[in-house]
Amino acid sequence: MKLPFPDFYQAPVLVVGDLMLDRFYFGKTKRISPEAPVPVVNVERLEDIPGGAANVAMNIASLGASCQLSGITGKDEAADVLTQRLNAVGINCHFLKSDKPTIIKSRIISAHQQLLRMDFETPFTPVDNQALASTCAPLFGESKVLVLSDYNKGTLSDPQPLIQHAKQAGLKVLVDPKGQDFAKYRGADVITPNMTEFEAVVGPVSSEADLLVKAGQLISQLDIGALLITRSENGMSLVRADQSELHLPAIAKEVADVTGAGDTVIATLAAALAAGESLERAVTLANVAASIVVSKLGTATLGSPELQAEFERHQGQHQSDHSFAGAVTVEQLKIAVEQAKKRGEKIVFTNGCFDILHAGHVSYLHEARRLGDRLIVAINTDESVSKLKGPGRPINTAERRQIVLAGLADVDWVTCFEGDTPEALLREVQPDILVKGGDYDKKGVVGWEIVEGYGGKVKVMSLVENCSTTAIVNKINQKS
Repeated sequence: MKLPFPDFYQAPVLVVGDLMLDRFYFGKTKRISPEAPVPVVNVERLEDIPGGAANVAMNIASLGASCQLSGITGKDEAADVLTQRLNAVGINCHFLKSDKPTIIKSRIISAHQQLLRMDFETPFTPVDNQALASTCAPLFGESKVLVLSDYNKGTLSDPQPLIQHAKQAGLKVLVDPKGQDFAKYRGADVITPNMTEFEAVVGPVSSEADLLVKAGQLISQLDIGALLITRSENGMSLVRADQSELHLPAIAKEVADVTGAGDTVIATLAAALAAGESLERAVTLANVAASIVVSKLGTATLGSPELQAEFERHQGQHQSDHSFAGAVTVEQLKIAVEQAKKRGEKIVFTNGCFDILHAGHVSYLHEARRLGDRLIVAINTDESVSKLKGPGRPINTAERRQIVLAGLADVDWVTCFEGDTPEALLREVQPDILVKGGDYDKKGVVGWEIVEGYGGKVKVMSLVENCSTTAIVNKINQKS
């Protein structure tokens, strides 16, 4: 049964944080300046985009949720532009006006290339933000979730009054952190660092187990509800005290630009929680949202229809609410499989090079998936493919092979195993069924004795005739 999509129009969110204006100058470059060896850009167009916490608010509004925004600006033209742009999409602004200027980040763009960035900023101090909590206090009663968007510009140098007032008013508090002092966010419900930010606080993370230990310690030290650690191509991990961790693999897509992905994650998370979704469901939606925006160039927002379409597409492929298809590391795969087994799901495993995906592969994987509830496809590394297939192979790198395979409706998880055989991986994952295609008996399948040794099954499936990656490559070479 498909789960209903949240009603974001009944989701009031308050965002507080560092406000800035992203200003882009677009033009053509035809000559070098006679004054210095630099290009001369003839500016043809100026574009102003709300940035920082204002971009988080834009993301929330684009989903259809109601949003109020507070922070510090100057008494200047940039503040007026911010207010106009935000009001135009229905965001209610409650700005503190400082004698310091509004933060502006200006970029000069020519031929789709950024030539120069100029930052105009004077960090705000506790004197500037001392009235922030009292400014926001009347807004708490109109909101269900508070988002603190910290860009380390001084607006949230002391967020404790905001956190305490919000908690007393019954709001969920989400924090997108910056810097190495997470103690100032004590008492928040969810903190959403990326992996670099997380390691800057807890030290280098050596493994999945180490991540869980250090995350648990930080949760205990800071009395926070949960950590949602975003991990780029490795997806995101939700860690809570006294509950099983939830890992969501990255939904495989070609990444065009990761700019603003963190803003989209916390905006979707906040809107979903404000709409009454559970934390697990909200994180799932945020993972889908992240996969959409990283496939777009530049700082991007997404609308509710786009998110709903992508969310329902994945639900149609995978009925589990929490584990969408994706490329995963071996350690992440072990966690995902353990969770699946607890739900009573049958795990099917197959492996191969899968260098150029053809009709034979697709048919074979479809039949393999029908044997159980989840299908793992383990692929050889590029080095291993070269050993097996010879010079010039693989045609596609391991990363691209994973992207293509994870895009198939029948595939749940794709991972890359070290070595020439998947025997070590089979011992760790222990799938219920090992599947291989070919015209040999089961004892010709690498790892069959491992699987049958712990009580699993081995199945050899026939392949579609006249389908061969090597034959395709040879035919291409002949024609070229």
